Amino acid sequence: MNITELPLKAELIESLGRMGITTLTEVQQQAMLPILEGRDVIVRSKTGTGKTLAFLIPVFQRLEKSHDVVAVVIVPTRELAIQVGSVASQLGKGIHIRTTVVYGGASINVQMEQLASGVNIVVGTPGRMIDLMSRGALDLQGVRFVVLDEADRMLDMGFENDIREILTTIPQERQTLLFSAVIPHQIGEIAKQYMKPDHARIIVGKEEEIVVNTIAHNYMLVYGKMKFAALLGYINAYSPKKCIIFANTQRESELIHSVLRGNGIEAILLHGGLSQAKRERSMDRFRSGARLLIATNVAARGLDIQDITDIINFDAPEDVQNYVNRVGRSARMGKEGKALTFIGSEEKELMRTIEHQANITLQELNINYDKYRNIELPLRRRFGGFGGGSAREPGRGGHDRGYGMRYGGGYRRFPPRNDARNRDRRGPRRHRA
Repeated sequence: MNITELPLKAELIESLGRMGITTLTEVQQQAMLPILEGRDVIVRSKTGTGKTLAFLIPVFQRLEKSHDVVAVVIVPTRELAIQVGSVASQLGKGIHIRTTVVYGGASINVQMEQLASGVNIVVGTPGRMIDLMSRGALDLQGVRFVVLDEADRMLDMGFENDIREILTTIPQERQTLLFSAVIPHQIGEIAKQYMKPDHARIIVGKEEEIVVNTIAHNYMLVYGKMKFAALLGYINAYSPKKCIIFANTQRESELIHSVLRGNGIEAILLHGGLSQAKRERSMDRFRSGARLLIATNVAARGLDIQDITDIINFDAPEDVQNYVNRVGRSARMGKEGKALTFIGSEEKELMRTIEHQANITLQELNINYDKYRNIELPLRRRFGGFGGGSAREPGRGGHDRGYGMRYGGGYRRFPPRNDARNRDRRGPRRHRA
């Protein structure tokens, strides 16, 4: 369906044209007309299908010029807030609708100033929105449109009470739009209490499908130090155009980053331990041309980058939802993608569960990574015991490794400070030159 077939303002169609949007995806076709009619909707659609424009376009069409906040989009993560806010700002350029984004980890004073200057749409995370409301900086009394994006994820993250507080504050004469990859029981309860009884329920795709069918799912049976060798082997063999490598911890993501750079491969690092400014710079670099992004689960939800071709689960995901969130970063808007997961023998059962629950088939991938088998890992104290292999790999990383007792390494690699043999004999620090 062409965008011009919808009853949209000419200036909105022009804004979409500047963004390169000319046709509609399936979720956009099914959701937009009920929203344009003013109905509340619940939309279940797999990640990567174009949900953001499915709610932004009709909301922009129905918005009237105002100096007040008339629409709010509530999202689970700051990354998704930034992404949705960016799309909304592009849409609003030609029709003079202003958007601001609010989230924790950034200056609340700056966000208060932006709100005071007059905005029409606020995109934000629940906690920061409530904080701004409590300070009197965010007035929701004029809001006519509420969007809950990635609603299932917000419930998983414990935001249900925050969502209810926000919805209770907004006047009942509003249009409420709820978008989610799955629809758990709690969403039904929220809909019953806060949405109109005649709300539309739109299911895009088959009920049993929670992952788009254009992703090829693979796994490799490899663990410990050999995961680094296999990663280098994959990058060398397939030269992924745009790839996210997922690790379960900040520590391991930093080690992967160091290993890649040590082998002449440039990569961007993204995890929750970085400042918000550094995280935004990392995403800007990845969007503007960097090929590899190493990330923890902070990036598994909320990143809408259209050209990601490969997802590598360096660490196996914790459950099926985590797997779906990760691989959903690729194959967006109908494109094809590849997903590779490194697993140890004890994780085979987990992957069988993921296969069953996500209704996918995992194929074993064989890569020759012999040239990297003797890879040397960085001997840095901050990386703990990674030099001796993964904690999941029994019988590795023993005393001969010498990487610190806490992580299974050599005994007293780092001598205790109160050991008399290692005590500084120069006297108290205040007496030293």
